Amino acid sequence: MGYHRAGFDVVGVDINPQPRYPFEFHQADALEMLRSIDAPGGGHGGAAHFDVIHASPPCQAYTIAGHREREAGKVYPDLVATVRNLLTATDVPWVIENVRGAPMRADYKLCGCMFGLPNLKRERWFETSWRAFDLRQPCQHNGPIITVTGTGGGNWNSFKLFGRWPTKADWCAAMGIDWMTGKEMSQAIPPAYTEYIGRRLIDHVKAGAS
Repeated sequence: MGYHRAGFDVVGVDINPQPRYPFEFHQADALEMLRSIDAPGGGHGGAAHFDVIHASPPCQAYTIAGHREREAGKVYPDLVATVRNLLTATDVPWVIENVRGAPMRADYKLCGCMFGLPNLKRERWFETSWRAFDLRQPCQHNGPIITVTGTGGGNWNSFKLFGRWPTKADWCAAMGIDWMTGKEMSQAIPPAYTEYIGRRLIDHVKAGAS
């Protein structure tokens, strides 16, 4: 949604059905899709063409919340390096998004407190093909926070913020999203983040075309 607001025509790809996705959607293996992409002006003979690509590899291999499961032996997909290599081969501008601590260069570190959402603690990192640089104040929360993780219920900080356990409506207000289930929101990027990235991505694309 953020990229749409920034001015892009958005096409989504996921291996699982996404019935509430608000734009054109293809159920497919995203890695195979990346292997099929044509670069502008000719490319490598692939089946698809896109001007820019955003990729969000699974994050469970890197999250703090998943540490206990990993210590117990559960193995999650570790795909950031694979996705980066495939994106680089497409020869189009790209963005990789993931959680804090993922094995990536954090050209942008964004959190709710940077977008007029002072209670939303949801830091996400973005690595860009053009090695963007953004001089911003670090994430700072001085009061109770809301986190949008898991399947709902929040945590003690969220309880302190509302005086009760947060509801899905609280999550929707915090994230700026009203078309997803709670489980889907727990995996989502606030549109304010991707609108911010998208506007800088458009500037980069225009600069490259001039």
